[in-house]
Amino acid sequence: MKENIEQRRAHVDKASTLSIVRQCELLDIHRSGYYYKPSKETGLNLELMRLIDEEYMRHPWMGVPKMTVWLQKDKGYHINHKRIERLYRLMDISAIVPKPNTSKRGKGELHRVYRYLLKNLTIERPNQVWATDITYIPDQGGYLYLMAIIDLYSRG
Repeated sequence: MKENIEQRRAHVDKASTLSIVRQCELLDIHRSGYYYKPSKETGLNLELMRLIDEEYMRHPWMGVPKMTVWLQKDKGYHINHKRIERLYRLMDISAIVPKPNTSKRGKGELHRVYRYLLKNLTIERPNQVWATDITYIPDQGGYLYLMAIIDLYSRG
């Protein structure tokens, strides 16, 4: 939505024979939206964002409450959680925590719980049972995905 308004604002031409008021009406934007210049982030917010980014790369499970406490107690900043919450949204980050247990019943109409088929199986030879897992590793530019496939007999 924000980009859409900015794109429409770019179409308003001061040199046009149409008035600014009429152009804004035709583009369906308010005149205040045309004249509005977004403010830049303060130096304090930029510093906080740098610290949040560094700490988040070390501890991606830290949510807003823990990050706020860390910045207040360890770094000495006098800030509240609402600022950190806004910066988390601006940076498009959130705490990486375990999601609800999706193996339990009642997680939705179409949710199906599969039985564990290896419960009474004795694994006695190679290539009998394979397992896989996938995880992601935070990186400076985003995430790296790591997938592993192992033979459960040799664990290799």
